Amino acid sequence: MHTMWKGSISFGLVNIPIKLHTATEDKDIKLRTLHNKCHAPIKYEKICTVCEEEVKPEDIVKAYEYTKGKFVVLDNEELEKLRKENEEKAVEIIDFVKIEEIDPIYFDRTYYMSPNEGGSKAYSLLRKALQESQKVGLAKIIIRSKEQLAVIRVYENTLVMETIHYPDEVRKSGDVPNVPEENKVTDRELETAILLIDQLTTKFEPEKYTDEYRTALLELIESKRTGQETVTTATTEVASNVTDLMAALQASIDRTKPNKTAAAALKASKTEINKPKKTAAPPRKKAPSKVKKEA
Repeated sequence: MHTMWKGSISFGLVNIPIKLHTATEDKDIKLRTLHNKCHAPIKYEKICTVCEEEVKPEDIVKAYEYTKGKFVVLDNEELEKLRKENEEKAVEIIDFVKIEEIDPIYFDRTYYMSPNEGGSKAYSLLRKALQESQKVGLAKIIIRSKEQLAVIRVYENTLVMETIHYPDEVRKSGDVPNVPEENKVTDRELETAILLIDQLTTKFEPEKYTDEYRTALLELIESKRTGQETVTTATTEVASNVTDLMAALQASIDRTKPNKTAAAALKASKTEINKPKKTAAPPRKKAPSKVKKEA
């Protein structure tokens, strides 16, 4: 499993060298956008809104828009220095709480935690302490230049870190429009609804839930592929690496093979057509003079 972060986590005087590994993955089916005319992929360019010209990566800077149309430009060196200063800090558990006190709306991403060299015993100690106390740890960590609030808990036999949103990142529920304040339901309606909930209540078994849309989309793609309902890009861009260049050359050779015989025949026919034109030219010049004599 790929390591995406190395550091240490501490609580009190206990220090645990750890590694973070992404616990979840995005399995959304990525669909490309093509030009309907020639089925070539669409290329998105960075265009300056004033100069109306393409901007190269080295000409791009980052800035904060503090009011409409006004920016504070941040130098790359300043951002890199700030990032390194914060990343050097160890992850410190600042509080222990019950996980029931944290609403699921706060949860963001999940990472598995594994002990780094020399951290196995302290790792086992924290895991056992969390299990026995039935608590989770609240900590802060810098991930990808952003300070994250995180929950450290036990999942099966592994410590996991769940990044959570700060309170000011969660929008107020009171701002949601058209939410009724009073319960306009009858006792009978409520009893029926509760009865229905009871009948549908079961043990949570995540394995029985699947992404039906993704499955159906994959089946549609496969059926079109096997049924030869595919399209090929009319033209391809020149590849910058040797592997792609050789593939493009071989594809070009293969594409011209069926037309080789036809091309040779066409060339021969053109040669035959051109020959009579040269020999027939003199008689055409004499023909008008013959007509004049007869007249």
